Amino acid sequence: MKKQWWQEEVVYQIYPKSFYDSNHDGIGDLRGITEKLDYLENLGVTMLWICPIYQSPMDDNGYDISDYKAIAPEFGTMEDLEELIGEAGKRGIKIILDLVVNHTSDEHEWFQKALSDSGSRFHDYYIFKEGGQIPNNWRSVFGGSVWEKVPGREEYYLHSFGKKQPDLNWENEELRRELYEIVNWWLDKGIAGFRIDAITFVKKDLTWKSKEPDGVDGLSKCTKSSRNQPGIGVFLRELKEHTFDRYPCVTVAEAPGVPYGELGEFIGENGYFSMIFDFRYADLDIDSGSEWFKRVDWGIKDFRDKIMDSQMALQKYGWSANFIENHDQPRAATKYLKDGQDNPEAVKTLAAMYFFLRGLPFIYQGQELGMQNFNRGSIGEFDDLSSIDQYYRAVEEGYTKEEALRFVNLRSRDNARTPFPWDNTQYGGFSVHKPWLGMAEEYPRINARAQMGDKGGVYEFYRSIIRFRQKGPYRNCLIYGRIEPVLSSENVIAYKRYTQGETLLCWFNFSRGKEVEMLPDGGMEPVWQSYGEVCFHENGLELQPYQSVMLKLV
Repeated sequence: MKKQWWQEEVVYQIYPKSFYDSNHDGIGDLRGITEKLDYLENLGVTMLWICPIYQSPMDDNGYDISDYKAIAPEFGTMEDLEELIGEAGKRGIKIILDLVVNHTSDEHEWFQKALSDSGSRFHDYYIFKEGGQIPNNWRSVFGGSVWEKVPGREEYYLHSFGKKQPDLNWENEELRRELYEIVNWWLDKGIAGFRIDAITFVKKDLTWKSKEPDGVDGLSKCTKSSRNQPGIGVFLRELKEHTFDRYPCVTVAEAPGVPYGELGEFIGENGYFSMIFDFRYADLDIDSGSEWFKRVDWGIKDFRDKIMDSQMALQKYGWSANFIENHDQPRAATKYLKDGQDNPEAVKTLAAMYFFLRGLPFIYQGQELGMQNFNRGSIGEFDDLSSIDQYYRAVEEGYTKEEALRFVNLRSRDNARTPFPWDNTQYGGFSVHKPWLGMAEEYPRINARAQMGDKGGVYEFYRSIIRFRQKGPYRNCLIYGRIEPVLSSENVIAYKRYTQGETLLCWFNFSRGKEVEMLPDGGMEPVWQSYGEVCFHENGLELQPYQSVMLKLV
């Protein structure tokens, strides 16, 4: 694969509402990010992905945009963003923004004009169907029908997500041109690119036929009819040609459900995007990403198999975007380590295992501290639309309220959206005002101040692996090298990173006990370990509990 500038980046994702409150109103803001740039520079990250900061009624926390070219007042001003871009640039840190073009807010000017005049051009910017009954049985991602009745008219509009997020009609060429102009306007501002939200939803099944119901509500998941539909490539190719191809930018697509055999179209040499997120291993604990109550038992072997299947498929065609947390996922320490979440060495092993995979590493705010899930006592404590829907769907499907609450605590997107804990004071130093969302802990034991400078802590470990990947003697192999799985025992994930001139073998023990791993023929030289000594055993390599080891083939 041809080398690209963005392959050497380390990305840090910021949920601005919860990062740092600079004006003491309980809501994080752009100036708060600027004030914490020294923290991010010290960590070693080189790019920030900032979740939506656009004008929005915040029904879905910014993923419902009412004005693409305005900043939400609670986050600051356009001048604040321009200052952030400039100050980050001085530290060698680039900025990418979320791009949300599958839908807008129902408060967007386009939609308001579509409602006020069904004969206007804006009416065709969205998907409306006339009639006295709901057009089909598609279920939205956030629950209930995808169709919402227009007040005062025998007409419905489609929303794949929330009721206040009407889908845009990508079949309309005029709309597409408007979207491309918005994308280019932002790239002209000096941002480095975009993370592109829900982009595989832009093409629908135009037959609008109902599907076989898959729940007691008689509805069918809309992902069967409004995601990854035939013909989507025409839209994605045109989007790229009219926008991304005109700038030296990076694009990371949220593209769940793309078959591995079609990855070449998405991330190949002439693919639509620089890379995509693969959610198969992120959703290993549930049967469906949109049904949290369908729990799945899994072990480290299942985790390993899903990760390596993903790596091998992505490597075949292009580049991967590697993550274990984001704003839509629970905390990785809780989800992947279960009762090992309180062991710092277990958290470090999880970090190193994904960080040294082939592809671009993404770190979500607080992940570098080993943050954990909360445990809410009632559904009334949740803010997230999806969490509230999942609770009531679980009850409707026959689970008790206690079981439904447990499912939501395990998977709620609010787990990752709690305010960032800068210290152990009230509200974690995030704000002096009561935050918009309750803390994971009001006086957090896991916080940045406690971990910075602590050589045994998770934060300093993240600093060390970032330095090792970016500036260490094996950076070329760790960044550009290929990857292959290595045979290992049930509780160990192992893989090989290699170039023509260099081979690194990596083992990550996810067990509380020691594990002995077979070594391939040839001399081995230790080059890195998470803690302790590298112990060679007469039968191979002896890994200590939750130890990670990297050997060089000599």
